[in-house]
Formats: sequence, C-alpha cells, structure tokens
Amino acid sequence: MRIAEIISSIIDRLYIKRLEPVISRQLFRYGVCGASNMALDAVWYYIIYHYIVALRFIDLGFVVVSPHIASLIVVFPITFFTGFWLNRHVAFQVTAYRTRGQLIRYAISVVGAIVLNYVLMKLFVEHCHFWPTPSKMLTTLISAIYSFLAAKYFTFRKQNS
Repeated sequence: MRIAEIISSIIDRLYIKRLEPVISRQLFRYGVCGASNMALDAVWYYIIYHYIVALRFIDLGFVVVSPHIASLIVVFPITFFTGFWLNRHVAFQVTAYRTRGQLIRYAISVVGAIVLNYVLMKLFVEHCHFWPTPSKMLTTLISAIYSFLAAKYFTFRKQNS
C-alpha cells in the first residue's frame, strides 16, 4: 500500500458520512491536508528559526535578512512541495496529468493566494479600518476558499472525458 493510500484511508476513517450534504469527502480531505501542512509549517519554522538560523541575522552582501524572514524563506519550499504532494495524491487524487504541469499550475495558484492575502489585508485594515486580527481571520477564510476552488478547477481538475 502506497503512503498516499494509507493517509487517505486514515482521513476517510475520520470522515463523518452524515456531513456529506455539507462537506464532501474531497473537501474534508483538502481541509485535513491543509491543516496538516500548516502544522508541519509551524513545526519546521520553529526548528529552523531556533536551531538552524538560530536567531541570527543573515548578511547576503546586498541585503541583511532578519531571522524570522530567513526562516520563512527556508520553510516555504518545504511546505510548498508537501502541500502539492498532499493535494495531488490525497485530496484530489488526479494523476492523469503530468506532474510538471500541475506543479506549475499549483505555483500560480499559490502566488495568487499570496497576492490575495496581501490585497485583502490592505483592504480590510487600511481602507475598511477593521482590526488586524479579525481581518487576518477573514482573509484566511477567503484565501482558503480561493485555494480550494483553484485546486479543484485549475490545478487538479479532472480530464474531460
């Protein structure tokens, strides 16, 4: 049994069939994969920030990078690829397309999510004058909806029969 099948079967055991009219199995898998990737991101960030970057500023010659940004830069590719793998093999299970094409589309959707987060935070905090924390929560919700729809209908869409 492949690791993706093991992960899928564990997630499916947690799925409550009565929720099906509200939350599809695919959406549930997507949510669990996303939450797991976020947790992995936090763990990697902590380890890299405290033990690898070790709270030091990184002088690249043309710019000095603060420890928290340096850690973010190191962690991003890790969780980018684990997120892609989980979405491709667990949440959507669409492998008919070539990996490279899906990876490029995934990168485009991630850039879109980053831009969306930036624009929405600017809009809510600076123009609508909402408090930052509720703004971040609303932005995260909107970004998660965008990311799911981008994954379902763009990155991992099923081939036309």
